[in-house]
Amino acid sequence: MGGTSPQWLLLLTMLLCCRPTQAPLTVSPSRSQFFRGEFLSLSCEEDDSSAGWTVRRTTRGKTTECGVDWGKSTGSSCNISYAVQTDSGVYWCESREGATSNTVNITVTVVILQSPVLPVMEGAAVTLNCTTKTPSNLPADFYKDGSLIRTEPTGQMTIHHVSKSDEGLYKCHISGLGESKSLRVRALPTATAPPTSSAPPPPTAPLLPIARLVCHLVVFCPYFISTLLMLSLYRNRPRGNAPPPVSMATAAHNQADDGSEDEYDDITADVTTEHHF
Repeated sequence: MGGTSPQWLLLLTMLLCCRPTQAPLTVSPSRSQFFRGEFLSLSCEEDDSSAGWTVRRTTRGKTTECGVDWGKSTGSSCNISYAVQTDSGVYWCESREGATSNTVNITVTVVILQSPVLPVMEGAAVTLNCTTKTPSNLPADFYKDGSLIRTEPTGQMTIHHVSKSDEGLYKCHISGLGESKSLRVRALPTATAPPTSSAPPPPTAPLLPIARLVCHLVVFCPYFISTLLMLSLYRNRPRGNAPPPVSMATAAHNQADDGSEDEYDDITADVTTEHHF
């Protein structure tokens, strides 16, 4: 196994290096719808001309190469000088080894249905124009999902206040010329659409300061009331009117000079008790 590993690596490297590069298909003019009689060019943008890239197509169930019954081949490009409706189909690039590129769906018609960038927002207006190679404001019939909606004398139809019910495939038809390719119309909900929830709306901005003020008052009031009560108790506390201790002691000693020792003790006890009160 160890001797064959380098050989496998060499083979893998050769396969990767020799693999044909992609050649994306480009269309000029850069669009997918063309009027009958227009010129268009299809090119395979190849990096290696030795791969032999050519333009191929499938129309009406038949696959053919450029230069065979249609178009003029110039290397890896193909020119259609006068497009007709039978040129409508799928086009791509293909190499001699069978590698393929991206595909492009091309439609050739005498009538084109034009519209602004889609999808449109709900509630907005969209205008569909049924036009030909030479604009002439001819009457046009407009269809939605295969059913006739209305006939506009100028070939222009406007849908006011687009809603979900207006979604579908639209096409137009001009009598004596033909009909356009179908165009899909989609309606996207607007970003400002009102909520469908039944929940009550959140409080508005002016109510928020009021709620915050009430919250602060509820928290502050107990402290404020407690402070007022403490101040009131401090101011109304009882104050003693008894004479200073020196006067009481002097009175006691004066009485002791006049009476016996027992009487002095009683007086002292009385004075002491009165002092504590």
